[in-house]
Amino acid sequence: MSTFEPSCTNPAPVLMLQGTASDVGKSVVTTALCRIFAQDGFRPAPFKSQNMALNSYVTTDGKEIGRAQGVQAEACGIEATTDMNPILIKPVKDMHSQIVMHGVPYAYMSASDYRSDFLPKAKQTVMDALNRLRDTYDIVLLEGAGSPAEINLKDRDIVNMNLAGWADAPVLLISDIDRGGVFASLVGTIELLEPHEVQRIRGFIINKFRGDLSLLQPGLDWLEERTGIPVVGVLPFLPDLRIEAEDSVVLEKKPRLSTKEKELDIAVIRYPRISNFTDTDALAAEPDVSVRYVAEAGELGTPDAIILPGTKDTIGDLLELRARGLEEDIRQAMETGCTQLVGICGGYQMLGMTLFDPEAVESGVPQEAKGLRWLALSTTFTKEKQTVRVQGTLADHCPLLLSTVSDLDSEPKSGIEGYEIHMGVTERVAEPHLPVDEALDKATMRTLFHIRRGEGTGFEEGWGTADGKVWGTYLHGVFDNDHFRRSWLDGLRQAKGLAPLYSTFTAREAKEREFDRVADVVRAHLDMDHIYHIMKINS
Repeated sequence: MSTFEPSCTNPAPVLMLQGTASDVGKSVVTTALCRIFAQDGFRPAPFKSQNMALNSYVTTDGKEIGRAQGVQAEACGIEATTDMNPILIKPVKDMHSQIVMHGVPYAYMSASDYRSDFLPKAKQTVMDALNRLRDTYDIVLLEGAGSPAEINLKDRDIVNMNLAGWADAPVLLISDIDRGGVFASLVGTIELLEPHEVQRIRGFIINKFRGDLSLLQPGLDWLEERTGIPVVGVLPFLPDLRIEAEDSVVLEKKPRLSTKEKELDIAVIRYPRISNFTDTDALAAEPDVSVRYVAEAGELGTPDAIILPGTKDTIGDLLELRARGLEEDIRQAMETGCTQLVGICGGYQMLGMTLFDPEAVESGVPQEAKGLRWLALSTTFTKEKQTVRVQGTLADHCPLLLSTVSDLDSEPKSGIEGYEIHMGVTERVAEPHLPVDEALDKATMRTLFHIRRGEGTGFEEGWGTADGKVWGTYLHGVFDNDHFRRSWLDGLRQAKGLAPLYSTFTAREAKEREFDRVADVVRAHLDMDHIYHIMKINS
């Protein structure tokens, strides 16, 4: 246990986690340390000056930040704010992104314009946010991005070594041994840094180790002798890690074909600009559910449910889905009558008749596209972005095929919570000629939820076919609602002649247990005394 008395005049200590590459475990280690410091009696806070991610998080005041920093705030036991991620980059097209500053859209910019026009002015925004955190909390954990040794980016860096210098932060450098070349990655990174940057690195962390540590020890000894920097921890590979990911690169490791190992097969369509794919994490944690990600024609088969997730480029990803032959695969699966089709946010917009972008909100040029035509809806994209948390209940006559769950008392059985992040208005249109009318009763659509945004007036949200086989909603996090998730899954079970399971887990409690599990593992394999020492906190 360490002791630290925050001063009214001195800013809180900082620690920076950088990596030799993307996806080496920076976010997970930062999350674990957030939890460890909270367990040790401190009030820690996360910080990432610039985050490039399509998985985002809505704060309680309706602002948008990177999902990793929202999750890290939860691990700290505090509310997330935009100071924890003042600049969020959301890629829309290759080389073009939406820039979100302090939680609201700032501009659409090319990569070159962002670098030449935006970055030179960003330091003040970054440091103001960090200083507010340092004045409020006991410890601030800074997370880097990618690698600090990107030679072409270093002169205008605001997220790695320049930031470490501005904040006078000690740095721990993380590398992933599971992908191979860990010693080359660490030494190579050191060789490409300036001497004053190397002096900031106060320890190495080797992540995702699966082997016999005694066999690795000669390499660790060589590394310390070669660089003069201690290895402060070798973290084991954690199977079934359930810390929400911020980057779709993790989907490369997800299954794509049905394995038949679980009773329910749920296929998620993976398009190029998939966003907020963590919406299905709670489904994947259920004991009877297999969640897989489908990207190419021929992989879909006939799952029990197809989910069209969110996207940052709805029309572009719709056209890509069509070009890859997935529209026809979806149609064939639905014609069997054994599959449900679900759209969330951008996927919900795709389910409609037509998508209009008259103000070039998504694509840079005005355009429109024919939707998948499963619901009698039309979406028009607008420049106003909706980012808000919502609460509500199932609508009267909700068409969803739900079973009854009886063993959870933590929330009303019809209660729904979630969050919206979208730039579009979706409205019902006259009943059209829709596909496979013989297979699905589409004579009448019904609304799904009755919700309210904050203290606002309630309204109906989401639409589904009368038979419940096709439905869509703007609500991210809908499957984090325990009663709803399990009753929907049991509806799928009953549709294929299986008995319902009824019992489920509480997603919120499962998340807290996972924070503790990861923290326990990291604490056991990391030299925490060294970490407190380099932060100048007495232990």
